[in-house]
Amino acid sequence: MSNLPDPTDPHSSHRYIPNAGEDIREMLEVVGIDSIDRLFDTIPDDVKLDRLLDLPGPWSEVESRRWFRGLAARNKTAADHVSFLGGGAYAHYQPAVVDQLLLRAEFLTAYTPYQPEVSQGTLQSIFEYQTHQCLLTGLDVANASLYDGSTALCEAVLMAQRLTKGKTKAVIAKSVHPQYTQTVRTYIQNLGIELVEVGWGEDGRVDLDALRAACDGAFAVAIQSPNFLGVVEDYDAIAAATEGITRIAVIAEATSLGVLAPPGPHGFDICVGEGQAWGIPTQFGGPYVGFMVVRDALKRHMPGRLVGETVDVDGRRAYVLTLATREQHIRRAKATSNICTNEALIALAANMYLSLLGKEGLREVALQCMQKTARLRNILHKIKSIELPFAGPVYNEFVVRTPFPAQEILADLEHEKILGGIPLGTFYDGHERDFLVAVTELHTREQIEHFAAALSAAISRERR
Repeated sequence: MSNLPDPTDPHSSHRYIPNAGEDIREMLEVVGIDSIDRLFDTIPDDVKLDRLLDLPGPWSEVESRRWFRGLAARNKTAADHVSFLGGGAYAHYQPAVVDQLLLRAEFLTAYTPYQPEVSQGTLQSIFEYQTHQCLLTGLDVANASLYDGSTALCEAVLMAQRLTKGKTKAVIAKSVHPQYTQTVRTYIQNLGIELVEVGWGEDGRVDLDALRAACDGAFAVAIQSPNFLGVVEDYDAIAAATEGITRIAVIAEATSLGVLAPPGPHGFDICVGEGQAWGIPTQFGGPYVGFMVVRDALKRHMPGRLVGETVDVDGRRAYVLTLATREQHIRRAKATSNICTNEALIALAANMYLSLLGKEGLREVALQCMQKTARLRNILHKIKSIELPFAGPVYNEFVVRTPFPAQEILADLEHEKILGGIPLGTFYDGHERDFLVAVTELHTREQIEHFAAALSAAISRERR
């Protein structure tokens, strides 16, 4: 049922849609259909709303606000629960100054900096952001940012294929974030690229023997570290097992670069990831910011854009868009991607966060994450009914296994105002009793101990 004006009535109208019935009739005639409902034929009938919305009111502004506040209060959020959720989105401290500076009009309303003479502030910020990425990953050149971690991985796979001729197989560790992998599959589904997944060993690290076999004839291999199971991979061992192909390192928990070895010096050619952990709130899943850093030899194959430093006619330092590789900027045949923008505002927030913390501050955040994670693991290790199935080293996430389905245990924890983790059975068959727990610098000793006690109690209740 359409709530639009009746096209058979030339005088009909809708208070929010200014097209009268005659206007709609003429448009339908041009399109070649006889009703507005025909435009929605491809939508299944069982998901179409066949009635008017049952909205209360009309109300005053005061009444409306009160009603919406009541609706909002029904949400379960990390603000009124203790959250141990992770899996690619992490609750880290965001300095108050980041939001305050981000809301300044010159940042918030800035358009793409095509005109360097009026965009020096934005260009300088992007240049600094790129510099941070290079320092953290140990690689040479970063672009101005990408949409998010998953699409950054997609672009890395496509870029790696452009570097080779005739090869159509890419290898990806099964321990890469499953949603990242699914996004890659969506990107390549009509491009003739075969994506081969390689599982993990008993320690939670990628199976090196299977990886070595799978990489025969491949143009690229993608490995996440820390991986989706929370386990830190051995970059050197992976490099030795994947000689001769483009290696892509995926970073989903960006604060880990404050303390873990960067991928660049250990044989990786491309590093992509998600920068949300650099002071960006989880904010309902986005917007986030992806990053890509490559070896110098690959810089002209990167998607997106790159800001460079130069001097103006008076010899003063200046910043410009040095490289822009989509079809709007160069001949279509030479375009390396169809990316039409970058996440400049979120990249600016990440830049502010990294600049405020500095090298030692980021290292302190990372160390606190590791230490608090180790404390929770040590407590859980002493509870007989709880297993920690993967013995590999971890950063701030790890898998917990209980005798009962994870969904049931997590539901019990939620009653205690604890968001206990992510059930792995959602992503992997045979892991219905496993869930992923994340710890950050925001967790207190009391919260960690309360989580362990509540988990033990939940298991005891399930036994009864």
